[in-house]
Amino acid sequence: MDIVERFLNYTRINSTTVPGAGHLPSSPGQTELAHLLAGELRGLGLAVEERQHSIVVGTLPSNVKDASRKVPTIAWVAHLDTSSEYDTDTHAAIVDYSGGDIILNPARDIVMRVDEFPELTDYIGDRIIVTDGTSLLGADNKSAIAEIMHAMQTLQQNPGIEHGDVKVVFVPDEEIGLLGAKALDVASLHADFAYTLDCCAIGEIVYENWNAGEFHITFQGQTAHPMSAKGKLRNAVLYAQQFISMLPPGERPEHTENREGYYWVKSIHGTVAEAKIVLDIRDFTQSGFEHRRKFVATLVESFNRLHGVHTVTQNYKPMYRNAAESLQGPNRYPVDLALDAMKAIGVEPRSIPMRGGYDGAVLSEKGLPCPNLFCGAHNFHSIYEFLPVGSLMKASEMVVEILRRAAKV
Repeated sequence: MDIVERFLNYTRINSTTVPGAGHLPSSPGQTELAHLLAGELRGLGLAVEERQHSIVVGTLPSNVKDASRKVPTIAWVAHLDTSSEYDTDTHAAIVDYSGGDIILNPARDIVMRVDEFPELTDYIGDRIIVTDGTSLLGADNKSAIAEIMHAMQTLQQNPGIEHGDVKVVFVPDEEIGLLGAKALDVASLHADFAYTLDCCAIGEIVYENWNAGEFHITFQGQTAHPMSAKGKLRNAVLYAQQFISMLPPGERPEHTENREGYYWVKSIHGTVAEAKIVLDIRDFTQSGFEHRRKFVATLVESFNRLHGVHTVTQNYKPMYRNAAESLQGPNRYPVDLALDAMKAIGVEPRSIPMRGGYDGAVLSEKGLPCPNLFCGAHNFHSIYEFLPVGSLMKASEMVVEILRRAAKV
């Protein structure tokens, strides 16, 4: 099957994640996609396990003839879900791009403009897969799924390409807290290291990301009728507002870049009686992250001293750690292997600090070193998401080249 056809087939399954669903996977479309992929992997000659939570694990045995050579087992991981910004079905189209703006939806006057997305000019002469402007494309992360599946097809059709044992792993609900990776039994893979393909433009490689945590903070107020409220009314909404104003104003996502950390108030809702906020903290260094965590905890204590005990309570949970901590020393090998493979296929690597999380951060923390490689797509989580076909094909070629090079060890 052609790699573009594969990708388009996967986008036709609505696998939008559902925040707060309370079950894994959070949406039936992810299970539908998992069943489809399990069948396709079997058709490509892999042994397949369909595990709990719609986790799919495929195994392609090594074809290295010299049994004395120790060849690493490599796992390739992608997520089944797409982000929840839009839950509409995807209607993808392929544009032969010769430059200029791209009209996504003439009826709604939705246009992807070069002055807003200048990176389009890098792909003049390429084919570009786009949406009709009413949904996400789902290249995050269905491009990775297509790239991994096409690589398995390439290996099947070219038995002369030596490779060690290969694990193909598809997990649900990356977009709402890396939940599938957290549920994955990493030890059962018996892999030496892994890769995700979950960063953007061609050539990008990530081996450094956030430390991340989340606070759920609740403010208790006291209701009273306005006619007799003086000295009695305690407004939880205003408490939440005051608390937010005490966070460093310049350390928000909209004011930071590169390796600058932040505090991010993601949601607020409530009444006079009770109000709640969700507050994320992010930092690339462990010391900086601990400083932010302690700052919020201290702010809660100070707020209670100011307004009374139990006015505000906090519930903190860690989300993921910086994968860089797990990709040092001998564990640096998968990074160097990927860098060499990119250069070998004519792709210039670009290392970037990832201002976000990916499944590999969880896997690395669990003991499976896992850098993050490009899938080739742009504008994740946006109706302007697009995927150059040339980048899609290069990412799959990269997968094969990494496996080929690892088998030469």
